[in-house]
Amino acid sequence: MEFGWYHEIHRQKPGQSDADAFEQALQQAEAADRWGLDGFWLAEIHQQADRSVVSAPLSVAMAVACRTKRIKVGTAVQVLPLTHPLRLAEETATVDQISGGRLMLGVGRSGNPRGYRAYGVDYGESRERFYETLDILVKMWTQDEMSYQGKFHTFENVRAVPRPFQKPHPPIRIAGASEDTFPMLGTLGYPLFVSVRSGSLAGLAPDLKVYRDAYAEAGHPGRGNVHLRLSMHVSDTDQKAFDEAEPSIMEGYKTYANRIEGSPNRRRRDEVVDVRTTTYQKILNEKVVVGGPERVTDQLLMLRDELGIDGVLVELNFGAMIPAEMMMHSLQLLCEKVMPRFK
Repeated sequence: MEFGWYHEIHRQKPGQSDADAFEQALQQAEAADRWGLDGFWLAEIHQQADRSVVSAPLSVAMAVACRTKRIKVGTAVQVLPLTHPLRLAEETATVDQISGGRLMLGVGRSGNPRGYRAYGVDYGESRERFYETLDILVKMWTQDEMSYQGKFHTFENVRAVPRPFQKPHPPIRIAGASEDTFPMLGTLGYPLFVSVRSGSLAGLAPDLKVYRDAYAEAGHPGRGNVHLRLSMHVSDTDQKAFDEAEPSIMEGYKTYANRIEGSPNRRRRDEVVDVRTTTYQKILNEKVVVGGPERVTDQLLMLRDELGIDGVLVELNFGAMIPAEMMMHSLQLLCEKVMPRFK
């Protein structure tokens, strides 16, 4: 099973500068590389200055690639409807070339329309824009020259320069959240990202079955690759982990409830009341993995067996209140005490 770190580059200290937030994240990526983590995945977050500075994940991915030696660098996710496909094809290929083929491209639409408003893009067009941009991106990577007539983009005899280092192109993984997305992604044959904020980890099983059934029916090889984004905290003992993580996780759910109220995603809107009234014990039981190395290992083994996941993207500071030193101890325990059981 593959282990990656989902990173939002939070402002972790009051008054922390942009430069300090970036440098702290780059040093953390260097540590993850030294400790053998498989991947470092970067979010894309717009118009939330108090929460995160990572609005340009490919730029940060380039910096991570230059500061590390072997760890893969991914986006989780690049918001395709807010990009120009030719520019995206060239920037991603550039990162892939300079990293020596370590780029992983996670893509999605985002459930937050705030960034769309800032960019002047109608969120109601996001699905059509997403699939058109994805189609163009793959063609730009793989064709010597291309012309294209779409609803939102038109090209005539253009070529993306440079070409990706990986052939035919970097791996693409798509985020699934809405119910109608899972069968479509299965039919297309793309690897999948899933996550839990509202709902439960066990509740992912029906969506994954729909995805895998559509994948098999379309005749793709294998069963479909699934990575799970998972809020996690590891400490020396179970109780210590529970105590360390509680303030941050509860703050995370408080702010998450505010973000999803009025979400364009119907499933998320329907779960606002549950998120606002949830308890820490319920979160520990259903939504996150927190504990000492043995408990965390047992929970991951159970998730692997029950959901058939191929990898996890661990979010080590949901709520952004866990101090950096404590978060790095959590990562080191994960790499040294948990990961070896899955390799």
